[in-house]
Amino acid sequence: MPTIPLAERMRPRNLNDYVGQEHLVGSKGVIREMVNRGTITSFILWGPPGVGKTTLARVIANELNRPFYTLSAISSGVKDVRDVIEKAKSQKFFNSPSPILFIDEIHRFSKSQQDSLLGAVEQGVFTLIGATTENPSFEVITPLLSRCQVYILKPLSNEELELLFVRATTTDHELKKFRFELRERDALYRFSGGDARKLYNIIELITSTQNTNNQVVITNKAVVDVLQQNLAIYDKNGEQHYDIISAFIKSVRGSDPNAAVYWLARMIEGGEDPEFIARRLVILAAEDIGLANPNALLMATSCFQAVQMIGMPESRIILSEATIYLATSPKSNSAYEAIGKAQGIVKETGDLPVPLHLRNAPTRLMKDIGYGIDYKYAHSFPGNFVEQEFLPEKLSGTSIYKPQDNSREQEIAARIKALWKGKYNK
Repeated sequence: MPTIPLAERMRPRNLNDYVGQEHLVGSKGVIREMVNRGTITSFILWGPPGVGKTTLARVIANELNRPFYTLSAISSGVKDVRDVIEKAKSQKFFNSPSPILFIDEIHRFSKSQQDSLLGAVEQGVFTLIGATTENPSFEVITPLLSRCQVYILKPLSNEELELLFVRATTTDHELKKFRFELRERDALYRFSGGDARKLYNIIELITSTQNTNNQVVITNKAVVDVLQQNLAIYDKNGEQHYDIISAFIKSVRGSDPNAAVYWLARMIEGGEDPEFIARRLVILAAEDIGLANPNALLMATSCFQAVQMIGMPESRIILSEATIYLATSPKSNSAYEAIGKAQGIVKETGDLPVPLHLRNAPTRLMKDIGYGIDYKYAHSFPGNFVEQEFLPEKLSGTSIYKPQDNSREQEIAARIKALWKGKYNK
């Protein structure tokens, strides 16, 4: 019978044994308080791999003594969701608490799959706990997101990783057979990257290859050596994707096509989802290239669509083309800066009234009280432009978009200056 992996053997069963996420499960954490009250609302756990999302969901169900159903967005369809809903309904009697449905990688659920959850969540058929490594704002449909709180999980600190190391090597029935000496910590914690599962994987690898006379000595060299020997196991399914995607994005942003393609190859060889890479290119095209080369967003969007149609291994060529194009494009984050500044103004000034001449006037009453009055239709004037106020009175003349120093945006800056005659130079 195969040995259960260390990560599974060390999975905690209650909140007191759970390590990390003090802001959620500590003495004043919101999840701890809900469990103490014996009630739980639907929520989504957002964080990198190996920080305890699945474990936390199981612990909550165990603490509250609730029936616990699990679905994986990779292998489950709408039919599976409906089957779980029917099972949950059949188990709910009178005022009995709702079962918990845990959906791993909920960001991979299609819109129809997510839609199928809505009614059951609203009716309290079950309490939904979703887990995602992706920003829920982009990946979860708005109606479902509005019915769930989102809690962010953080990578484990070195202190928390050390606690897990000590606990594993002193309490696990398999590891207790060995004497562990932790001579150096840097590599162990660096390669774990705040991920408990990585830590346990490294411990198991070192134990299986480095022990002599039941003694395991952990040094920086020992960790590096064992990971190089087991690179395919360690990197499979993109376990390092947070560090590597960061290097990839920064290389494209920094206009280095050589480094960008290298990190792209690292992700591909590590088993990263090509659609994940393509999505990041779309975001990068808008955020870091923007108006310096508007075609970049078209290229990135086409890349994403092509990757969806073609699949691997050919998608690597499409990703390479888009990566090199974006890396060698002129850069501008003016659109990113503009929306950030605009949102800041909105938060600071609140709901300023829309000028009367810009308001819609579908009824006679609205027209009578001045809605739409004195509005000038731009196309009725020479050059399809006429000067009028488009911002709330309090913000008149406020410059939000700042053209940057590239040929495309310098043309835009000259046009703005010519049209508005210095109005937006404030």
